[in-house]
Amino acid sequence: MAFTRATGKHRRPSRIQRRTARAAGVAALATTGVVGAVAAPAFAAEPAAEQTGLTPVVTMGDTVAQKIDAQAVAQKQAAEEAIAKKKAEEAARERAAEAAKEAKERAEKVREAKERAAREAERKRLNTFVSPISGSYVSTGYKSGGAVWSSGSHTGVDFHASSGTAVHSVGMGEVVEAGWGGSYGNQVVIKMNDGTYTQYGHLSSSSVSVGQKVTPGQQIGLSGATGNVTGPHLHFEARTGPEYGSDIDPVAYLRSHGVNV
Repeated sequence: MAFTRATGKHRRPSRIQRRTARAAGVAALATTGVVGAVAAPAFAAEPAAEQTGLTPVVTMGDTVAQKIDAQAVAQKQAAEEAIAKKKAEEAARERAAEAAKEAKERAEKVREAKERAAREAERKRLNTFVSPISGSYVSTGYKSGGAVWSSGSHTGVDFHASSGTAVHSVGMGEVVEAGWGGSYGNQVVIKMNDGTYTQYGHLSSSSVSVGQKVTPGQQIGLSGATGNVTGPHLHFEARTGPEYGSDIDPVAYLRSHGVNV
């Protein structure tokens, strides 16, 4: 059974029908290849864009592109900021490492300077000479003559001292004798660092032993009146060797090492 439109005045096609027809026409023109030559005038007579539905599609595409571009720009900026941050952090670490290195070098230099100063102070201390009895004086000089000495003259000097006065090593050295020494009584003989020898006689007691290292000013015994003496005092000799008869002027010896006697 077929349906026919009533005769008489016809109604205008609906909007949906018109759009459908236009879409079909566009498709037909596209397949024939005459869109550029023939369809242009036809498109000029087409209804407004809001009726075709084409413009919203294009507008949507532009918006997406803009969002993609904005996202790309943001990602690039974030990457550049990350690179800059990394470089800044690396630079900060390098500066910190350099500062730590410089601080370490300064501390090392300070430590070395202190060690050098300490070594120099110790060297000076060890090379310092002192008087064998503090605050004393020479009561009998070197080479004084008389029958008291078997050699006919004094081979050392006597320092005034009462019994029990502290006797000190005049410098750094090693004890080579400590004990009874005949006419010298109780004695101590020290080989000094410069190869000379010093002797301390007539002691009431000694406080060091053979082989012991001694330093300048170290107490090695107490003065007394042992051996061939007429009273308490300290007999002090300086020698070039350990043997008797190798004596040298004790006052000149001490003065040559900076001792004021």
